[in-house]
Amino acid sequence: MRFRLTPRETSFYDMFAASADNIVTGAKLLMELLGADASARAEIAERMRAAEHAGDDATHAIFHQLNSSFITPFDREDIYSLASSLDDIMDFMEEAVDLVVLYNIEELPKGVEQQIEVLARAAELTAEAMPNLRTMDNLTEYWIEVNRLENQADQIHRKLLAHLFNGKYDAIEVLKLKQVVDVLEEAADAFEHVANTVETIAVKES
Repeated sequence: MRFRLTPRETSFYDMFAASADNIVTGAKLLMELLGADASARAEIAERMRAAEHAGDDATHAIFHQLNSSFITPFDREDIYSLASSLDDIMDFMEEAVDLVVLYNIEELPKGVEQQIEVLARAAELTAEAMPNLRTMDNLTEYWIEVNRLENQADQIHRKLLAHLFNGKYDAIEVLKLKQVVDVLEEAADAFEHVANTVETIAVKES
């Protein structure tokens, strides 16, 4: 790591950690959705909405700190990219839950649980990685594993699409379910964007 002669604003690390911890909360709510009947889903959606609002607040706090800080721990564009990508994850997870409720989907197709398991694991890894931005230690395994998980998510998504188009579902149901699984895939992509940004930061700081 480069030796720096100037002080740096360190509250960013805590805010990134808080944002990632909130994503773990969102992933747990997705898992909860899987085992919930239709009558319980609206309440889960309300809690997910509250978590998404908390994520927005965390993102705005980072942007405010960025705009008011003369010295930052790493490049401003990387701080902005990392905060935005973390926020995207939460947005996609909240959208998926909201769609399930709005569309009155009675049963999610087999394979969605695998999508959500991948997201839950990526959320755990991301939350574990954020505190390590302080030292840039032990991050290589993080971004390698998240990229592997994203590849796994791609395979699950393709299988789900094949299942949806096998003729079992009517056209309207296909449209509803496809939108849900597509949004979950976008969440997996957003986890990869976070990991790629962390890798970029680590390379610059090495």
